[in-house]
Amino acid sequence: MKALLSIELGGPDTLVLSDIDAPTAGPGELLIEVHAASVNYPDVLIIEDLYQVKPARPFAPGAEVAGVVTAVGDGVTTFTPGDRVLAAPGHGGMVEQISVDAAGCHKIPDDMPYDEAASFLLTYGTSHYALRSRAVAREGESLFILGAAGGVGLAAVQLGKAMGLTVIAGCSSQEKVDLCIANGADAGIVYPPGPLDRTQQKELSSEIKTAGGGGVDIVYDAVGGSYAEPAIRALNWEGRFLVIGFPAGIPSIPLNLALLKSCQIVGVFWGAFVFTQPDVHQTNVDELFSMYSANQIKPHVTSRYSLADGAAAIRELAERRAKGKVVVDVR
Repeated sequence: MKALLSIELGGPDTLVLSDIDAPTAGPGELLIEVHAASVNYPDVLIIEDLYQVKPARPFAPGAEVAGVVTAVGDGVTTFTPGDRVLAAPGHGGMVEQISVDAAGCHKIPDDMPYDEAASFLLTYGTSHYALRSRAVAREGESLFILGAAGGVGLAAVQLGKAMGLTVIAGCSSQEKVDLCIANGADAGIVYPPGPLDRTQQKELSSEIKTAGGGGVDIVYDAVGGSYAEPAIRALNWEGRFLVIGFPAGIPSIPLNLALLKSCQIVGVFWGAFVFTQPDVHQTNVDELFSMYSANQIKPHVTSRYSLADGAAAIRELAERRAKGKVVVDVR
């Protein structure tokens, strides 16, 4: 079968389309014929050994997939061949077939296309966990999202609106802000390319405060770098700053800001949450599928690539050109 492999450390150009042996379904596993694999920012990091998980080479990137079950391993009773499923193996998804732990798979609705299914779990799972569990968002609060037009950002826009929040989208272009507003954001801010100098940071903080009517209750930071501090400065009293990711670099935050605002700086590690609280995770997934069925949330797939062009899909994310979700159509 075909697989897009990381054989040596490096960027997207080091990935190689290869022929490898097809896997089998071991005990407790499903064998899935992959129809679509979505691209997430960890795919950018993992091929350069910059992610917290470092699989042995060769390996395929691709943190989440959707497809059809073709075989079930011993002990599996909740799935049968022919089931349409999604899974988030963390890596290994840019292949024609993959074997995964059945416990980490979810059946998908009959009306959910494979590209949307492959774009569902990581982004909406992360943003749901961030807003519902870590920020404990309350209806009527205000939410500012850095990197709002990306995969997790756009999921946060839709989920924020579904939870009754006032959503302010922060993006690097007006085109991206317009996309967020089309997906439910109440307002948007265009910030300059970083790194920001002190004057630009003060201007951004002021813009966030103005958009939030004096400040915001929650900041969802999927960017990091020099954008984090001005966003924290725009928080209301007892606000919550959600740490999601760092494509602009890991920020250094003056901790006196947390004291002065009595605010929380809250880490969001969805992958660890899934393993440590599987029952709560399943409840969250059930709620997400209900929201999908109610048309409250819907993955916005903006770019599609073939498996042979999977490196270009990852490059689009690495260069921060992506709007919404980028998908590799395997079949």
